[in-house]
Amino acid sequence: MPKGQPTVVPDDGLTTRQRRNRALVMVHTGVGKGKSTAAFGMALRAWNQGWPIGVFQFVKSAKWRVGEENALKALGETGKGGTVVWNKMGEGWSWIQREVAEGEQSHEDKAREGWEQVKRDLAEERYKFYVLDEFAYLLHWGWIDTAEVVEVLANRPGQQHVVITGRNAPQELVDFADLVTDMSKVKHPMDAGQKGQRGIEW
Repeated sequence: MPKGQPTVVPDDGLTTRQRRNRALVMVHTGVGKGKSTAAFGMALRAWNQGWPIGVFQFVKSAKWRVGEENALKALGETGKGGTVVWNKMGEGWSWIQREVAEGEQSHEDKAREGWEQVKRDLAEERYKFYVLDEFAYLLHWGWIDTAEVVEVLANRPGQQHVVITGRNAPQELVDFADLVTDMSKVKHPMDAGQKGQRGIEW
C-alpha cells in the first residue's frame, strides 16, 4: 500500500470519505511479544486526535502498575488530547488457575462482568477508542461467547474503534475483524533463560 493507498476499491456504494472514516475492529493475536504494546501505541494516536479512550484489561493483575497505564492516564489528565479511563476487569494471570476463596466471584464471573460493562459503554457510545487487552483469551477459554461478541461489535453504534489483544483469537473473530495482525516469535530473551525486565515488559 504505497503512501497509504488501497490496492482495491470495493463497489460498496460508500464515498471515499465514508469508507475511510468507517470504525474498525482490530485484533492483535499470535504467540509473539508486542500485541498489547501495539494496541497502546494506537491508543496514543487516538489520544492525539482528542478521542475518549476506554482501556479494559481482562487478564493482567490489578496490582500491576504497568507503564502504559501510568503514561496514558497522565496524558489523559493534561487536557491536551483525549480522556483516558482505565478499567481492570479480571483477577490477573487467570491461566495459572489460582484458587478462588470461598464467597468470592470466580475469575470467569469477573471477566463476564467486565464484558457486560464494555457492552454498556458501546451502547452509550462512551468512548471512541477501546482497548480490550487480553480479551482473546476469554473467548478462547469459552468464558465469553465469540458469536455474541461479534454480534455486539457488528451492531455497535456510531464511530467506535475497538482493538482486541491476546493469543488464540477465535477464527470467527478473525474472520469478522477489519484488521488482524498475528505476532510471530522469532527470538525472545526468555528462550535463553532471561526473565522479563523493567522498561521492556512493564
